[in-house]
Amino acid sequence: MNGHIESQPDPKIIDLLNKEPDNIAHVSLEYFPPRTDQGVKNLHARMNRMLANTKALYTDMTWGAGGSTADLSLELAVHAHKTGHVSNMHLTCTNMEKDGDPIKAVHEALQQAYDGGIRNIVALRGDPPEGEKEWTAADGGFTCALDLVKYIRKNFGDKFGISVAGYPEGHPNRISELTAEEVENMSDAEKGRCCTHDGVTYVCKDEDYKKEMDYLKEKIDAGGDFIITQMFFDAEVFKTFVKDCRAWGINCPVVPGLMCINAYPGFKKMTKFCKTRVPKALEQKMDSMKDDPDAVKKFGVEFGADICRSLLDFGVKILHFYTLNLEKVVYGITDELGITSGLVETSNESDAKDMVAVGSAWARVGDTVKSSAGQGVVKEIKADGSAVVDIDGKDVELAKGSYRKVF
Repeated sequence: MNGHIESQPDPKIIDLLNKEPDNIAHVSLEYFPPRTDQGVKNLHARMNRMLANTKALYTDMTWGAGGSTADLSLELAVHAHKTGHVSNMHLTCTNMEKDGDPIKAVHEALQQAYDGGIRNIVALRGDPPEGEKEWTAADGGFTCALDLVKYIRKNFGDKFGISVAGYPEGHPNRISELTAEEVENMSDAEKGRCCTHDGVTYVCKDEDYKKEMDYLKEKIDAGGDFIITQMFFDAEVFKTFVKDCRAWGINCPVVPGLMCINAYPGFKKMTKFCKTRVPKALEQKMDSMKDDPDAVKKFGVEFGADICRSLLDFGVKILHFYTLNLEKVVYGITDELGITSGLVETSNESDAKDMVAVGSAWARVGDTVKSSAGQGVVKEIKADGSAVVDIDGKDVELAKGSYRKVF
């Protein structure tokens, strides 16, 4: 599976999803563009290895905020296609101006993807660009993922299969901090999707959840083929979301997005940032192992396999793994499920340090970063990409590119 493979354009993923899996379930894998050239080289090898080992139905490649990884994301997505993967390229419409035109860069990315044999796009709005906390639309540009879905269908017809994001717990922007009185008066549905971090309870309130579901239906009605969900760690939340989709008349496939638990710090930061529901038993177990990285990885396999079994019993036909550009936990889970056999013993993550995402757009306030000045916690990300970092109790300003996130 190495090197260039002469091939036809990719099939549409929706057509593949409509076929029964040969095993107990299909597997799909998601990667992000690494920061270094060595990381990219290593990722090429890992992607080929994981495709051969898991027979992944398709491969996702993410797209950085504001197009910060645009060239590399496109390059990696095309490389995936040329080396035998069915490539599913993420595309955001956040701050994508080119030559003063807020549409041009998006159109060119779509055309280049099409010319490269890619036939599947994940249509996303995207996160705020580097140095900004809030997302704002450019004048004359896209305002949301729905606009992007409509644009693709208007300008490219049915040339692309389109997937869209779904948020079983509500989009983070619609998740509210609750007062003590509001916590006491939550509906049963709100209790089922709420989360608590640092003693504060958050939830996507029922009225906001309805807006989320209405908007999701609009994305599907406008041309979305299937849904890939935001990560979740409570299988019941996903099951409720699927049932709600059906109640809203959303009848397309809903693919569960599964975040592999690889490390305690990354788990804590990501769940807090996304306001993700973490069941109490999971939180307590993770806290008990926070100083034992090997134990965390081993538990990540056990937990991942358990949640997958629950989803398979529910009728799920595909498991979409957010790999974090690593393989051991994914292999452990697929081995446990019987999809694969003996892979975890052969896994090699000696290159983990190279699997860091591109640029400081991936470092946010509260993240731990490392630099020549030492390791510390980000207090502020400035508009030029520099960061104010608390290192040993002192505020140190680090230039863009001079620090990297510690996972």
